[in-house]
Amino acid sequence: MAGRRHAARASSSFFPLLLLLLVAARLGEYAATAQRGVGAPAPAPVRVGVILDWASPVSLRRRTCIEMGVEDYYAAHPGSATRVELHFRDSAGDVVGAASAALDLINHAQVQAIIGPRSSAQAQFVAHLGNRSHVPVLSYSATSPSVSPTQTPYFVRTAANDSFQAAPIAAVLATFGWRAATVVHEDSPYGVGILPALAHALQSTGVGGASIVDRVPVPSDADDDALDALLNRLMGMPTRVFVVHATRVLAARLFRRATEAGMMSEGYVWVATDGVGTFLDSLIPEDVDAMQGVVSLRPHVEFTEKVKNFSARFRVRFRRDNPGSDDDAFNEPTVTRLWAYDTAWAIAAAAEAAGAVTGPAFQALQQRPSTGQTTDLDRIGVSATGVGLLRAVLNTKFDGMAGKFELADGQLQVAAYEVVNIIGKGTRTVGFWMPKSGGLSRELNGGSSNAPHLKPILWPGEPLSTPKGWTMSQKGKVLKVAVPAKRGFKQLVDVSPNSTTNITGYCIDVFDEVMKNLSYQVRYRYVPFPDSTESYDKLVDLVLDGEADMVVGDVTITASRLDKVDFTMPFTDSGWSMVVLARHDTTANMWIFLQPLTTGLWLASLVFFCFTGFVVWVIEHRVNPEFRGTPSQQFGLIFYFAFSTLVFSHKEKLESNLSRLVVIIWVFVVLILTSSYTASLTSMLTVQKLQPAVTNVAELLRRGHYIGYQEGTFIKPFLAKMGFDDRKMRKYSTAEQYAEALSKGSANGGVDAVFDEMPYLKLFLSQYCDGYMMQGPLYKTDGFGFVFPRGSPMVPDVSRGIMRLAERDEMALIEKKWFGEPGTCRTAPAVGSSDLSFQSFGGLFLITGVVSTLMLLLYLVIFTYRERDELRAAEAEADAAGSGSVSVRRMKAWLQHYDKRDLKSPTFKAWNEESPRNGGAFSRRTPRWNGDASQTPIGREEEHAMDGTSPLSVYISSEMNSDSSPEGMAMTPASETNESFEQRMDGAGASVEMGRQPASP
Repeated sequence: MAGRRHAARASSSFFPLLLLLLVAARLGEYAATAQRGVGAPAPAPVRVGVILDWASPVSLRRRTCIEMGVEDYYAAHPGSATRVELHFRDSAGDVVGAASAALDLINHAQVQAIIGPRSSAQAQFVAHLGNRSHVPVLSYSATSPSVSPTQTPYFVRTAANDSFQAAPIAAVLATFGWRAATVVHEDSPYGVGILPALAHALQSTGVGGASIVDRVPVPSDADDDALDALLNRLMGMPTRVFVVHATRVLAARLFRRATEAGMMSEGYVWVATDGVGTFLDSLIPEDVDAMQGVVSLRPHVEFTEKVKNFSARFRVRFRRDNPGSDDDAFNEPTVTRLWAYDTAWAIAAAAEAAGAVTGPAFQALQQRPSTGQTTDLDRIGVSATGVGLLRAVLNTKFDGMAGKFELADGQLQVAAYEVVNIIGKGTRTVGFWMPKSGGLSRELNGGSSNAPHLKPILWPGEPLSTPKGWTMSQKGKVLKVAVPAKRGFKQLVDVSPNSTTNITGYCIDVFDEVMKNLSYQVRYRYVPFPDSTESYDKLVDLVLDGEADMVVGDVTITASRLDKVDFTMPFTDSGWSMVVLARHDTTANMWIFLQPLTTGLWLASLVFFCFTGFVVWVIEHRVNPEFRGTPSQQFGLIFYFAFSTLVFSHKEKLESNLSRLVVIIWVFVVLILTSSYTASLTSMLTVQKLQPAVTNVAELLRRGHYIGYQEGTFIKPFLAKMGFDDRKMRKYSTAEQYAEALSKGSANGGVDAVFDEMPYLKLFLSQYCDGYMMQGPLYKTDGFGFVFPRGSPMVPDVSRGIMRLAERDEMALIEKKWFGEPGTCRTAPAVGSSDLSFQSFGGLFLITGVVSTLMLLLYLVIFTYRERDELRAAEAEADAAGSGSVSVRRMKAWLQHYDKRDLKSPTFKAWNEESPRNGGAFSRRTPRWNGDASQTPIGREEEHAMDGTSPLSVYISSEMNSDSSPEGMAMTPASETNESFEQRMDGAGASVEMGRQPASP
């Protein structure tokens, strides 16, 4: 509530108006008395005790708020049947005084409720007294979670629990990406109570949240020397984010000393709880100047007209009751004073709801064992109104000065917290946190989703950018980086035996490159760790014990190590497996010629061979004598023609362009298929294939073979869990030892398998690629990472640096420098890896299938169109002569007509026109004659003879043969019906050679 001093001066003009308001209130009381009537019963008194610290000027202002709360309630409810009577007591500022005041109120004043005391330490004991006597204790200022309504049911917190602000503090730290913070808290029940809630809130924030790296208690009565020593300790920490939870008096002294120590400068971050933000108006200007740049919290209170009116009346009332106070700046009502006002209103409303109690206020004294002496605690009675009054208080709801008054689990619920930045002489609100949304926003209603969570903040030292929140080289410290001293695989880390400063390797180059590209400078030096060969866990423990600031090397990320330290993201391949001896495969397979093609491809090829031959036969059957003959000859021709294309030995002349196009496409497919088959089979027969000497872990266990591992590795316990005997495991250090041990084998003092991580196995195989191979499953790990202390803020920066390095060429150049060209030695492909599948030729089969189908359909369309008249005539003859199903008869007629030669085709037309008797070109060919030499050349008679033997003909009756024969020509003998076309050609040729001339027509 900045600017209260100006508001106070302005309020003096409203002084006459306030007097009128007071007079109106008094008149309202008189009117209420008149309304009740002269004979009406007087309101039943409800005694309420108030414990304050008279030595503190704050208590005087809170007393005024409590009195005004009671008076305003009865002014608004003049007909109330009860009347709260306030009984004030002094706590003297300590726990004993507060307990004594509470006992006096209970035993002597017999109060039915208690308001106060001021601090959490005082309220803790008074709450137990109220619980014992069933007297509700309402506290508007004891905010520590150490005082819990769960443990003391008669304690009611009419203020915000300190644990409520743990979530907004964690949200502030997460907003700026700070992952580590130090908590500076007052060493009191008030200061300690927030720690569990704060730790839980930070952990619940997620990956982007912070963690508490240290907590520093500050005694309430610490002098300047103690504070300076504490701040010097904080200055030596790497973290620069400090969360302060202390009362305003101790916090003011702490920040003054921090300013003197230079810790309120650029790079430092101070986040204070509401112990600072709520009471900032009550601090002197010198204390506010020492807090410049501090971010704090305070419960949000809307400055409504009702609050403004109360503020004006409060100043008038306080000056009237305390004429010695002349500083209006301290007379502004704070959130705590508004809570005090609402608490008084709540107890008055609860007393009215509970109703008047007849009889004594306390029941009989509790019976105690007779010891001859009694104390004030032994004389405590039990309140007769406690249960009802407590229930009424918990159920009370109204719109108070500080917002909606509503209790849940005996505690006031806060609608929102303000995040304020201390600037100049006051504060500036930079954001809000609401329990419903659980997040920060610039405006109370949530604001724009695209806007940052908070408004710009002026940090200590007024930097232009948000502080990093930590420093690794505080006070010029050079960080100690531990590296493993290895005996083998020095491509990863190599420590020179003559100089401990000459450290090289792949891991070192990656780390140096990442640190060079950070946005800030980090000073460090490498320190070799010679005992790393025994166990890398000891190397990791150096960081845990504080002997090293980080570890750089081939350290694998494991779950057990993550419990101790933090790792960056991995910068190498992950997983571990085994390498075994490889031997040539000498087994012969008599069916190896089938292996180049998969079963699916073999079957698909067979189908397309038959389909292509069938399509060609259908197109050529009516126009080409080469595709006619007996059924067995034509079936054989279909298969022979298609399969002869494998070696391009087909000799049949094609007459149709449609069939030629089908064959052209099919020959191209066959060419690709046979070439691929030949290449694959040649590779299988000529390339030497390697087979692992050991195929799996089960074989090693079953045969009791020896196995090897690298010294210092984490893999050994996992091998023991697999069932390997410790006596069967041998450790090695170098790649040369791996090769020698594998070459010897278990029988000769070596091993049959070496288990190691992928980077080591790849290094080994790059050097010994002939005769060794990786085998078995890949066991998952997270690869190599750099080791940092738990909560180190450098981890995300270094991880981002590794990712950026991996996306650029620098990482590839580093790998090439130490590991050579990738893929220079690869394991021979396993058997079956070169098998050709149907998917490899799916496109070719699709093309030939589509073309063949289209040509077949096109031919059938042309045939149907050209022969439409003959087909109708054949259908008519079949319908007239036959019986049975019409569809079957017509189908037979179509097939019989299709089986006839197409005499209009160029082939048969040329045959008729150039017959031997005309001296044409065909006279030089061997003509096709009937069996009788006196007959004319075979014409339509042969056609009908062929009709009876075609595979498409169902039957041909003798009547159909006689009807289809030309007049004057002899019938083809029945004995020649089953003769092939070629056989008749041979017979006709023999007749010509014997000098027999054909008869004239």
